Amino acid sequence: MEVEYQHTLAREISLSGVGLHTGCHATVTIAPAPANAGFSFVLADGSRVPATPDAVRSTVRCTRLGSATAAVNTVEHVLAALLGMDVDNAQIVVDGEEIPIMDGSALPFAQAIAEAGRREQRVPRRMLHLRAPFWRRDGDKVLVCVPAPRFKVNFFVAFPPPVGNQFFESQPLTPDYFLREIAPNRTFGFRSEVETLYSQGLARGGSLDNAVVIDRDGYLGPLRFPDEIVRHKVLDLIGDFALLGSYPCCEVIALKSGHALHVAAARELRAPLAAAASAR
Repeated sequence: MEVEYQHTLAREISLSGVGLHTGCHATVTIAPAPANAGFSFVLADGSRVPATPDAVRSTVRCTRLGSATAAVNTVEHVLAALLGMDVDNAQIVVDGEEIPIMDGSALPFAQAIAEAGRREQRVPRRMLHLRAPFWRRDGDKVLVCVPAPRFKVNFFVAFPPPVGNQFFESQPLTPDYFLREIAPNRTFGFRSEVETLYSQGLARGGSLDNAVVIDRDGYLGPLRFPDEIVRHKVLDLIGDFALLGSYPCCEVIALKSGHALHVAAARELRAPLAAAASAR
C-alpha cells in the first residue's frame, strides 16, 4: 500500500475581515507547522489552543474554541479549508475574537491555501480508520459514520420553505472537489431570527455580503448552488471533523445534525487516538 505523507503550507498566508457574530475586525494568519503538530490556534492574548474537541467552549451557531484566558469564534470554515485542501499541520494566529467570515464560505481560505501551495513532510499521515459503524443521535438529529477508504459526507436537512428538504451526497473529498463543490457555499440564516440573534450578541457582523438570508418568500439574493444550504452544512461538518486531528477514513451520513452533534462525535471518535498517543 502506498504511504500517504503529511503536508503543511508552503508559506504563510493572511486574511482580514469582520467577524460574523462579534462584528469585530480581525486578521488571521495561517502558518506552516511541523509534522504531527496538527492544527492549533494562537489567540489574541498569546495563548495557544489545540484544535481538538476538548478545547471547544460553545457550539451555539458556530464552533468556539478557547483557553482559560481567551477564545475564538467561528473556527469551522478555516478548519474545513485546511482539511478539505489536504493540509495536516498548521498554526492559525488570530488577533481578534473571531475568525473573519470573509464572504461567508470557506472559499477565500481554500483559494489562499491553493495559491500558497503545500509542502510534503516525510512523515506518514495520521488517519482514523473505523473498525465498525459509529452512530450518535440527539432527538431527530442523527450522525452515522461507516468505514470507507476516503472521507465522504452525505447530508440531509429539513427547514421551512423556501428551503424545504435538501440532500447532498459528496464525492470522496479531494482539494479540487472541495474547491469546486464545497468551499463556495455560504453560511445562512433566517430573516425572522435576526432580532433574536442580536439580543443574544450574535450575528453582529452579518450582512448580505457574507450570508445567505432566507425570508418567507424566498432568498434575499442569488444562490451559488440551488442546494447551497445543505452544501454549507457539509462544509461545517468537515470543519468540525478537523478537530479529530487525523484524516477521517469514513463516510458520514448526517440527518439534520449541527455543531453540537459533530463535536460530540469527534470527541468520541478521537478518544482512542488520544489514549494511544498518551500511552506512547
